[in-house]
Amino acid sequence: MHIHFIIHEHFEAPGAYETWARMHGYNISYSKVYEGSPLLETIKDIDILIVMGGPQSPNTTIDQCPYFDAKGEQALILKAVVAGKIVLGVCLGAQLIGEALGAHYEHSPEREIGKFPITLTPAGLAHPLFEHFDKVLEVGHWHNDMPGLTSDAKIIAYSEGCPRQIVAYNERVFGFQCHMELTKEVVALLIEHDDLSEAAKYRFVDEPEVLLAHDYDAMNQKLYSFLDKLVNTY
Repeated sequence: MHIHFIIHEHFEAPGAYETWARMHGYNISYSKVYEGSPLLETIKDIDILIVMGGPQSPNTTIDQCPYFDAKGEQALILKAVVAGKIVLGVCLGAQLIGEALGAHYEHSPEREIGKFPITLTPAGLAHPLFEHFDKVLEVGHWHNDMPGLTSDAKIIAYSEGCPRQIVAYNERVFGFQCHMELTKEVVALLIEHDDLSEAAKYRFVDEPEVLLAHDYDAMNQKLYSFLDKLVNTY
């Protein structure tokens, strides 16, 4: 199994996704675009494409961020989807999947940074890859936007602050607006690169000390089980 990550910033690290891949001894490769490494020219040698988050949006231009090629990433995502690869997007990555499939991202009703509950929809409760999830599950968040929906997309989970937390685009393509990959180490990096001085003004934004005190292990374990089940369908 060969997993390729697109990473937009060093502080938007793959966290538990990478830990899971290493636990299984899978081959791992990276396009660390913030370091200038290129996107893949071909997807024939990979099985899973995971597109991580970032402070950019799908509308960010190369003039605004010279190392972020939104259109190039969307073209690669579409190529992987058409080829039947497993494609996962986290936050910005989820929005890029939607864009690649013709569904435009939108601003989320609320800014969410912290650990807050998501609730499975009827589609989520009936989905075999999420049967190990509780109906309500606390997961990590760090976002302002949300992915667009295609006509075939199914919303798997939502939160009070965001109606599209997990989206199934097909049986092998999923967008996670939420951050189930967060660990204390990744959270520490994110805190260093975000302004949380006005956290108290928002309903769903935790103070830095609260963010660092959360236990992220339980949601990581749920993510591992989802990934194991997903790989078994490949």
